Amino acid sequence: MAFHGPSYGLSRECHIKAQAKFNMPRALEVVDWYERVVGRKLDLPRPEEGMRDQLDFAAGFKDGVGLCELINKLKPGAVKKINTMKAPFKQRENIEMFLRGCEAYGLKSQDLFQVNDLFENRNVYMVVDCLFGLGGMAKKNGFTGPTIGVKVAEQNKRSFTAEQLAESQKIIGLQYGTNKHASQAGMTAYGTGRQILPDELARRQ
Repeated sequence: MAFHGPSYGLSRECHIKAQAKFNMPRALEVVDWYERVVGRKLDLPRPEEGMRDQLDFAAGFKDGVGLCELINKLKPGAVKKINTMKAPFKQRENIEMFLRGCEAYGLKSQDLFQVNDLFENRNVYMVVDCLFGLGGMAKKNGFTGPTIGVKVAEQNKRSFTAEQLAESQKIIGLQYGTNKHASQAGMTAYGTGRQILPDELARRQ
């Protein structure tokens, strides 16, 4: 991985905000869920051994191997071949295959993270959110093993007849507003001069 150096200005502010969104208890929940599903311990420092921040968390997933194993447990055959080489491009490829597997499993594109969010530690909190979403999708898809997160809601499609749709056209929505029954009665024509008279003269007219 290329060394990008420290961030400055707006980039630094964005990086600090992304770090602030990382929630360690939530991340540890993900680790626990992963280990129960896959059946092996992740190679990362535990809290009692000095797990400090998102960098320690990301270290366990950065090669993409664990992520591919996870999606294969939920959807067997989602990743045909997992790269075990230490070359960065192979590790990035693992992450990409995991993300494609998540999409095939039912997650939406907005639920996923970008490869660099994990591989370059840019937005590690999004990795945690994605894995929570994956756990929720596992509940929806009937996975019988350990799960995490909220079950994804079922889609509720509604169908209307042509008559019902025609009736809806007769309704005047509130967005059209109201003139409170005002009218143009008594208004002078456009361009007519305006006469400002004292009250007494106005009454005589």
